[in-house]
Amino acid sequence: MKMGSGAVDEESQEEKNNLQISVADIKLATEDFSNDNLIGKGGFGQVYKGKLPSTHGHKLIAAKRLDRTSDQGETELLTELEILSEYKHMNVIDLVSYCNENGEKVIVYDYASRGSLDKLLKHKELTWRKRLEICVDIAGGLDFLHGTSDVKREVVIHRDLKSSNILLHDDWKASIADFGLSLISPINKDINFVIDNVKGTRGYCDPQYIKDGFLTKKSDIYSFGVLLFEMLCGRFVMEHNSSGAQNLVHLVRQHVEEGTLYEIVFEATKKQMAPASLTAFQSIAYQCIHEERSKRPTACDVLIQLKRALEIQVSFLHKLPDVLVIIFNLTHRFFY
Repeated sequence: MKMGSGAVDEESQEEKNNLQISVADIKLATEDFSNDNLIGKGGFGQVYKGKLPSTHGHKLIAAKRLDRTSDQGETELLTELEILSEYKHMNVIDLVSYCNENGEKVIVYDYASRGSLDKLLKHKELTWRKRLEICVDIAGGLDFLHGTSDVKREVVIHRDLKSSNILLHDDWKASIADFGLSLISPINKDINFVIDNVKGTRGYCDPQYIKDGFLTKKSDIYSFGVLLFEMLCGRFVMEHNSSGAQNLVHLVRQHVEEGTLYEIVFEATKKQMAPASLTAFQSIAYQCIHEERSKRPTACDVLIQLKRALEIQVSFLHKLPDVLVIIFNLTHRFFY
């Protein structure tokens, strides 16, 4: 904890204590961690869908059961609890409860019914407007975590921002999740962490961080830039073909240098895009993956430019003839 007063520390600890849940309740909610309820696997454990009793009958939850054999389990649990119990934002996943009993370490989140973003990257029904709205949500959450919003608080560096760690709710609201690797830095200070054991996900991890071990907010910005290009291109950061693994960032750089980036834009969204919306989006996304971290934008900068790209797209759609709007909405009614 890095709070300013003992009274606040005690209040925060009391809040965490109130969030505790028993192993018995977790097992009941997930039907004893039934494989039928398994909805995901991560580096530190498995995630199960479940139901907890509530005043309105029951509440759908996602329970992440940390690997009991992993030395990182305790650290991840404490990190997630510290962040999710104190950093409340509409685009940061809600912490429902947790369990730390008899060797079981479980973190219980609000259930995101549409799952993780990586599962939808290649769905042609996910329109350009919807992709923009999701990206704006992520930028809003990151801006909050990085302390560049109006609320002054300690800065959170996520350290593993990627499409599989973005969860989508029934109303398509996007939430940043999985804070097990995250770090908290003091308020109003641009702290560089020196990390001996670099952690993150291949393809998303800031090359400068890998090279020199310095972790900053701009490392998150790089990862977000990679995610933005995944959304633009409808492809994963690492894809395998007959020649081996292909890195999306390398592909993007090549096409930008050749002036042919439009060739790798997701085919299903090309005809939907307002040209100016695409230009605004790809410009800020490319700044995010700049090799020099000092030249990458802040989360606030990214949020402003993504909102601009969205506003341009919405205005473009409103100007379409009514018959085209009807056809467009019918074609994409499930996702739009």
